[in-house]
Amino acid sequence: MDIILVPGFWLDASSWSEVTPPLVAAGHRVHPLTLPGLEAADAPRAGIGLRTHIDAVVAAVDKIDGPVVLVGHSGGGAIIHGAADARPDRVARAIYVDSGPLGDGGVINDQLPADGDEVPLPPWELFEDADLVDLNPELRAAFRARAVPEPKAVAQDRQELHDERRYDVPATIIACEFPSSLIQDWIAQENPYVGELARIRDVEYVDLPTGHWPQFTRPAELGAVILAAVDRTSVAP
Repeated sequence: MDIILVPGFWLDASSWSEVTPPLVAAGHRVHPLTLPGLEAADAPRAGIGLRTHIDAVVAAVDKIDGPVVLVGHSGGGAIIHGAADARPDRVARAIYVDSGPLGDGGVINDQLPADGDEVPLPPWELFEDADLVDLNPELRAAFRARAVPEPKAVAQDRQELHDERRYDVPATIIACEFPSSLIQDWIAQENPYVGELARIRDVEYVDLPTGHWPQFTRPAELGAVILAAVDRTSVAP
């Protein structure tokens, strides 16, 4: 299976490096992406928005002959959902790592403090305690050293979706900061935060308790969970 890995904010393709070994060992082909504007600290970020990133993932899908699995961490969840909307017949499964699908008209996070055309990685004090579970001082220092400012418009642009076949794409939710049972309670309560997720017809939930960056805090376990989800994915002949 071809697996496209989409990082969350402030991260590039290398952020998946400790997650991919079990996938490669199992014979899968991995395609970690560095999205436009995240190539380097001094890369231009003006004019890069949410659609730019979705289009980059769609282009990666189109380069592959056959079905793909999309994996999106954090804000990358909104991006892979946009790609599934654009190519619902090509995506065998969407895996959301401490994230979920963003519905039409939603924004990823327009509350992040911006500086011009970009959003630098904020001070740790601006994150919730749950975000930072297991992210020890060494991991925090390494994360901040590798972090690249996120294009502001990616965080603030509204999602635009067009094809309801996206609800037929099976989804896996990997819950890290809070248990998946809470997400399912929100769905039962018709919480608008999970309104788009509630419309997906085939959803499985997997708990991986840690903070918001399991690719750093529990990378081997995250790789194993993704592998198991891929192995459960059926592909039409």
